[in-house]
Amino acid sequence: MESQFRRPSASMPHSKNLRLATDIGGTFTDTVLVQDETILASAKTLTTQKDPAKAALQGAAIVLKQSGHSLGDVSGFIHGTTLATNALIERRGAKVGTITTHGFRDILEIAYERRYSQYDIGLVKPDLLVERDQAFTVLERMSVDGKPLIELTEKAVEELLAQLEKIDAQTIAICLLHAYANPTHERHLRDVLKSRRPDLDVSLSCEVSPEAREFDRLCTTVANAYIQPLMSGYLRSFAERFAKEGLICPILMMTAGGGMCTIEAACRFPIRLVESGPAGGAILAARIAEQAGLDQVLSFDVGGTTAKLCLIDKATPQTARQFEIARAERFIKGSGMPVRIPVIDMIEIGAGGGSIATVDRLGRLKVGPQSAGSDPGPAAFLQGGQEPTVTDADIALGYIVPDSFAEGRVAVDADAARNILSEKIGSALALDATTAADGVSRMVDESMASAGRMHAVESGKDLGDRTMIAFGGNGPLHATRVARSAGVSTILIPTSPGVGSAVGFLHAPVSFEIVRSHYSLLETVDFNSLNALLDSMAKEASDIVVQAALSAKLVEHRTAFMRYSGQGHEIEIELPNRALKQDDIGALTNAFEAEYSKQFSRPVPGMEIEILNWGVRIATAKQVPPRPGKISTTRPVAFERSQAIHCDLEGRPRKAALVPRAELRPGDTLEGPALIVEPQTTTLVSADFRAHVDAMGNLVLTQKSKGAKR
Repeated sequence: MESQFRRPSASMPHSKNLRLATDIGGTFTDTVLVQDETILASAKTLTTQKDPAKAALQGAAIVLKQSGHSLGDVSGFIHGTTLATNALIERRGAKVGTITTHGFRDILEIAYERRYSQYDIGLVKPDLLVERDQAFTVLERMSVDGKPLIELTEKAVEELLAQLEKIDAQTIAICLLHAYANPTHERHLRDVLKSRRPDLDVSLSCEVSPEAREFDRLCTTVANAYIQPLMSGYLRSFAERFAKEGLICPILMMTAGGGMCTIEAACRFPIRLVESGPAGGAILAARIAEQAGLDQVLSFDVGGTTAKLCLIDKATPQTARQFEIARAERFIKGSGMPVRIPVIDMIEIGAGGGSIATVDRLGRLKVGPQSAGSDPGPAAFLQGGQEPTVTDADIALGYIVPDSFAEGRVAVDADAARNILSEKIGSALALDATTAADGVSRMVDESMASAGRMHAVESGKDLGDRTMIAFGGNGPLHATRVARSAGVSTILIPTSPGVGSAVGFLHAPVSFEIVRSHYSLLETVDFNSLNALLDSMAKEASDIVVQAALSAKLVEHRTAFMRYSGQGHEIEIELPNRALKQDDIGALTNAFEAEYSKQFSRPVPGMEIEILNWGVRIATAKQVPPRPGKISTTRPVAFERSQAIHCDLEGRPRKAALVPRAELRPGDTLEGPALIVEPQTTTLVSADFRAHVDAMGNLVLTQKSKGAKR
């Protein structure tokens, strides 16, 4: 097949700081080309589910052609993908065998020793990927402080290998008791297995998740092993295909924690790629918040398959050490597979443009979490979709202009959208197509708003004083409707919002974080051994980062996970980036009690403080974005075109101003209702909102009745 890419000529100079980012989502693949801080071109193409790299190549060809460059000119390439997440949700991974310490074969079955919904007689247990006949044990034992209680013998290893041969596993997850304190036995098993079967992928808990809590550690190691063959094969093929087309620079991968790593590191720890696309969106929102001087922000990212919401304070996204994959009950903790990796903490629900609307047997309208994706997609796309979706509803309500949708590369049939809504929703509820579409729209908007409220409450925070930063293919379209329901009165729509997560990739640091268990009471810490541990963790993380960062300046961040003695969970406390000494105990005590008071109102006097885990994060230095000046004058926009819409506020037909975003300039103002159209998305300015363009070119939407916040 002939290449889609233009080859560089010998006379063409190599472009400096020309960076390419591609985000493969469930429905669309977003591609962005940037030089320094300027976006040269962007593209949104339908994801090719059977061959995700195909859509990435198509997107790269489009943006490079638009800008007059070739792949050989690109000096940086960042990639994020939903493939790891989807493989775990859809159970498309490899056959995994597990090896645990003798007597601990049933860790996965026992789990937390509780039901996640105590009184549900039809409870569905989480699928933890490994059947009992694939779980094996080996006679060995480490103490909690890493001393061998039962040595691992060659006889025990040989007996284990004989058992493993019977299941023909493609990958092995090894999780021995207290291996985080002493990984010798795990590493010896890995070396023996690899010497016998070099093609076998082996994941060690001491490398994937070297923390206490055996069930969580085993789940994380199993998940890593389960997707390792698929992801390593995909990533290497992806890199080879782009290299064949002329790419010279290395490809970096976006991780769930908001940093980047090399493809080699991603092949070792593919579990860290889970939720990498949404992490890019949070990085973008944090950068915009810092640039705009916003202390409290709600990131609102809506794509074709899901909606992601993240709380951001002082330009830093909220983070977590654990999350669950593929929950049987979406909002019930414990119903999914827990994994312990550094992640940007966000709530994600099945509410996007491709979310399917149905009417159940009780006559109730439901939207999602099932999605039509890119294949077959919404009915209006004429790709074979036979179910009504949120995008079909938006088209029927007049919010999407068919001629400009997805840069004109996706044909849109408004009649097909109205017909499917009338047939599948309207006929069941005795509604016309427009009213059915309005019901679908209101249902999905309320789902997103309630998810945001729930996330805020769980975090002990409030949405009312926050600015919503909305992006993604459907974020700007639904922002005013969701904000109204969530109690948010100011919205910011950045430039190129339709490919926001991909833009965020380009601002992420190269980083790697390690958290390791090393138990101690604060008052009796052995600082010599602790400092040696932290230094070794810093070197291990640095060795991974420098492979991608090369000569870049690196920043070290150390943390301790502290709690009162006997409590079940820890609070993360920042440590100084130096060797700790006895004099630091008082400062660490004060820092812990101050943070504990923030979360639980007051400290507990007289309680001993213990530390379970220690963390080290190495990252490239953060680039502080420039802050533009203020706009002294504003001017109303005169519009020539309008679009008939169903007003979301009044529930009746209205004319909305139809304004190309490219024609707007800083200082322009616009009263709702209006549709601000750009190549990859549309911003709906509801009738109770007004919009203005700030000095950075962002659209700022303010609810009229509540006034501006900035």
